[in-house]
Amino acid sequence: MGINNTEQLEQWIDQYQNLIYSICFQMTGDYFEAQDLTQETFLSAYKCSAYFDGRNPRAWLCRIASNKCLDYLKANGRRQIPTDDRFFLTYQDSSPPPERSLTEKDIRQQLYACCMRLKPPYREAALDYYYYEMDIRQMAEKTGKNIKTLQTHIYRAKAMLRKMLRKEDLEDG
Repeated sequence: MGINNTEQLEQWIDQYQNLIYSICFQMTGDYFEAQDLTQETFLSAYKCSAYFDGRNPRAWLCRIASNKCLDYLKANGRRQIPTDDRFFLTYQDSSPPPERSLTEKDIRQQLYACCMRLKPPYREAALDYYYYEMDIRQMAEKTGKNIKTLQTHIYRAKAMLRKMLRKEDLEDG
């Protein structure tokens, strides 16, 4: 690389962050995992920059991202417990079981309570995105804020919510 690795990484993040995130999100379908995998992609690129020939960083980063996602999906598939019970495959009841409804209601109440404990502007971003399940464009239209700003608010709110939930788990456990 002509410039130092840290400066090159910063340039790549500025230039390709959205592309890498969209690849990760499309492959995993999970907002949180896509964010984590995006960070892992750039970390791997930084660690392996000595092996990069300098040509086409976009293709190189996309390849790293897709490999990270494939590794994640393989590991996730191994964590799932397969079942041979045909009943569960053929039985389709459109209504959720009562305990699931209660659990989902409890989770949503807990999510709302946690979001309300955040300070503005993170409270509004978390409520709109996680509780009301608005997409980023709807949020931008509603608030008049830049999409990048909202993405930053969501990212930071996620970190705060995780910290809050971990603290509650430790207190309960």
